[in-house]
Formats: sequence, structure tokens, C-alpha cells
Amino acid sequence: MSATAERQIEPQTLDIIAEIKDGYDRILTPEALAFVAELESLFGARRRELIKARRERQVRLDAGELPDFLAETKDIREGDWQILGTPEDLKDRRVEITGPVDRKMMINAFNSGANVFMADFEDASAPTWDNMLEGQINLYDYAHGTLTFTDPKTGKAYALGDKTAVLKVRPRGLHMIEAHAELDGAPISAGLFDFGLYIFHNAKALLGRGTGPYFYLPKMESHKEAKLWDDVFTHTEMTLGLKHGTIKATVLIETLPAAFEMDEILFALKDHIVGLNCGRWDYIFSYIKRIGKNPQFLLPDRSQVGMGEAFLKAYSLLLIKTCHRRGAHAMGGMAAQIPVKGDEAANAAAFDKVRADKDREASFGHDGTWVAHPALVPVAKQVFDALMPGQNQVHRTRADLTISREDLLTPHKGTITEEGVRENIRVGIQYLGAWLTGRGAVPLYNLMEDAATAEISRTQLWQQLKLGATLDDGRPVTEALVRTLYDDEMGALKKSLGQDLFEDGRLVEAGRLFLDLVFADELAEFLTTPAYDLIK
Repeated sequence: MSATAERQIEPQTLDIIAEIKDGYDRILTPEALAFVAELESLFGARRRELIKARRERQVRLDAGELPDFLAETKDIREGDWQILGTPEDLKDRRVEITGPVDRKMMINAFNSGANVFMADFEDASAPTWDNMLEGQINLYDYAHGTLTFTDPKTGKAYALGDKTAVLKVRPRGLHMIEAHAELDGAPISAGLFDFGLYIFHNAKALLGRGTGPYFYLPKMESHKEAKLWDDVFTHTEMTLGLKHGTIKATVLIETLPAAFEMDEILFALKDHIVGLNCGRWDYIFSYIKRIGKNPQFLLPDRSQVGMGEAFLKAYSLLLIKTCHRRGAHAMGGMAAQIPVKGDEAANAAAFDKVRADKDREASFGHDGTWVAHPALVPVAKQVFDALMPGQNQVHRTRADLTISREDLLTPHKGTITEEGVRENIRVGIQYLGAWLTGRGAVPLYNLMEDAATAEISRTQLWQQLKLGATLDDGRPVTEALVRTLYDDEMGALKKSLGQDLFEDGRLVEAGRLFLDLVFADELAEFLTTPAYDLIK
């Protein structure tokens, strides 16, 4: 159904099932709520059908089917076409910084020296009502030139510098709901809620500042999902009086099925897309989730699953080739390292890892990369400045590459170790605990982790248990072994944190949920779905 036809549906009233605190009424205006209600009434049923299609496909994958390039869209892959174009302020994206929609962290990210800042309502933010609404307020203030912050604890004032990063916003994925906003008695799409409020209030202010409404789209699994977003964008432009093609998006290729539909995703969003991004951590999670019941695809410890080989290297190269053929940017993945205070050797080692990772990306042909901490911006920028003297490398078509289905499925070689199992337990539980207390970006063991970390942790353990994996010392990975190591790690956490911090961190609840997911007969699609019930 076209966006024009869908427009004829009569929108209903959106009900807010939550406290509207001081300032929230700036965002939750009757006009903005009516616009979001219209988006949900037009596109909500289609979104739900697409999520249902994911589940149906999973049944086929569990039965032995493997992902492949689509026969019915061969003409799109072989056709000679390009995207509509890229705005001037998005042509040089060599370093992008990401982070939650926290006010102080946003200002620091804008001032970091990065080319682009992605404000994240998704994996780097726990979706509490207050987090989501305060994030909208912060983005409104940025768009309208009033974003400042004074730390109530220290009295330190934060303000935007003269030159700031270009803003892109990541709404929540299509699988998520916003439980506090209902249409006809049912919760609405979290992604449409985030997108609708932000663009309704800020599109024209952003355009007046010489930029525009730019987005990152997460967790996509098919070109049909991309077409849904394209229709949402077209409808929004018509409704708000924006020129067609004003809204621009980059799609994260962070699911295994999407890797086989990159051309099709670009084509579906042709007038609204500027690039694709290698969302590496979620991609590992998706690889396990989608084909993890097959013993051919058992992965080693997370630390041994790197971007320089096997399925991760193949998808990175295919993304570059696909994007550049279509005139789009091919963005590299996240460097999760953060500065190591008080240990110069460890800090130097972390920065060396970032340099090596960014050297690989720039050498392959990526047009830019992600970092999670302002201190990593100059490190990544130095590498790309040396290897990419122009604004981007879109001219490098990489026609020399041939990436096959087998390349995209080849697992990494390596071992499963007790330390790897322990790391998955302690990182997964600590991240979940932080998420339950309202924090989505969490520093753990010198890495800035988001929800993908906990997803990898619990899916790796689930896969090892399902496939009867063995450790490198010959011991089988069993429920008894996992429980023994879990008890040991929880005891160590309680000792290191102290009883009060351990309880305040909701680690008992986090641990209980983590084990439930690990020992489940069927792998849950997302851990944030049951976890949302504990915070909403």
C-alpha cells in the first residue's frame, strides 16, 4: 500500500499512561501527540505484521534453512541505480561518536571533535519514561539553540562550542513498544514514538540551522522493513511540509538477514538513505540468534570473534562494495574502548587496539567509523586523516571483491574457555543490572557496553548449552557448570561492590532474568523485552 493511500486512515487519540512532569508538556503537546497517533494508525499494523514475519522466518531457520540472497529481487541487485544524494554536512563522516540522550553526555559528544553525534534512544539508553522524555527535551533544546547544563553536584557549567558534531538520532527498533503511550487501548511502536516527537518539533528548526532531520535506523531485518520506514518518511514530509528527500537515514546492518538484502534496503529507502553501517556487536548476536541451533555455526569466546576474519570480515567488505556502487557511505563499526585511568600501559594497549581497528576499516574502504568516548575521537580521526584524505571513499567501488553466501556464514575458529563463560556471566549480569536502574551505556572492564553486550553474553551461553559445547579443557558446558560459575561470579561481585551497592544495582533481579534467558528452551528474540516489564 502506498503512503498516499495509507494517509486516508483517520487517526485516533493517543493516551499517555504515565506522569507528565514539569517540562514534559513542551514535548507532549496535543498537536505532537496527534501526529504520533496518526503515524501509529497508518503504520502500526504493518509494523506488527513485519515482526510476525521475523518469527515465521525463525521457524524456517530453526528447521535448517539458511539465509541467502533473494531470487525475487535479483533485478535490484543487478540494476544500475544510485541513491538520491547526500547533504553537504553528511559528506564527511570520518568519526562518529555515539551515546545516550543524557544532557551532559550529549553536550560532551557535540563538543568532542567528532564529525557526527548519534543521540541514541535505543541500545545506549534504558527506555524508562523519564529517560525517553528528557531525551526529547534535550534534543528540542539543541535544535532550538538552548542546550546547556549545570551539574547540580559540582556546579560546573556545560555549553555547546562554536563548532559541534552533526546530529543524527537513533529511535528504538521496530520490535519495541512504548508502554506509556496507547492508541485505542494498546501500546504503540516505540520507534514511531521517538521519531514522531523528535521530527514534529525539530525538523524546521534543524533546517533553519543549515542541517536537517537525520536518523540511524536499528535492528532492520529486511527490505520490507526499510520500505515501511521509507513510507513513514514520505508521509511525514507531506504532513509537515518538507521537501521530498529532506529526511535522511543511515541503516545499521546489524542483523544476519539484512546482510543478504543490503542492495534492496538501499533501494527501498533510495530517496532517504545516505549509507549503511556495520553494527558489529548486534550482528554477532543476530548470527547466533538466527542460525545458532546449527552446530556448524558454534562461535568461540566473544574475544576471538573479530572483524578481520570469517563472517564479520565478509560482511564488512560486502557493505563497502554495495554502498559505494550506489553512491552511499559505508560506515565502520564501534570502538568500545574507553580510557584506562591510572594504568598507562593498559591505556596505551587500548588505544593501540583502536588504531589497528580503524586502520583496517579505512584500508578496506569504509568512509568513517564509530567511537564510544570523546578521548577516542582524535585517535580514530588521525587514522582516517592519514588513509582517507578526501571527504569519503565512495569512489572506491571495490569491484575487485566477490563475497558469497558461504563467506557471509563462515564462523570464526577458536576455543570456548572457562574465562569466556565467566566473562559472559559477569558482563551480562552487570549490564542488565545497570539497565534496570536506568543506565544503558555502561563502562565495564575498560569497555563502554550497550545492550548488544548482554545479548551476546546470554546467546553465547544459550548456544553452548543447546549444542553441548565443550571447553578447551574438555569439560562440557552444562547447566550445572553455568550455575556453579554464576554463583562464583555473583559472590565475587557482592564482595567487590559491597552489600548496599550490590542490592542497589538490582543485580539479584538481573541475575535471575539472565539465567532464565540462558536456560530457556527457545531463545528469546530480545532480552530487553522481558526486562522492559521490570522498569516501565
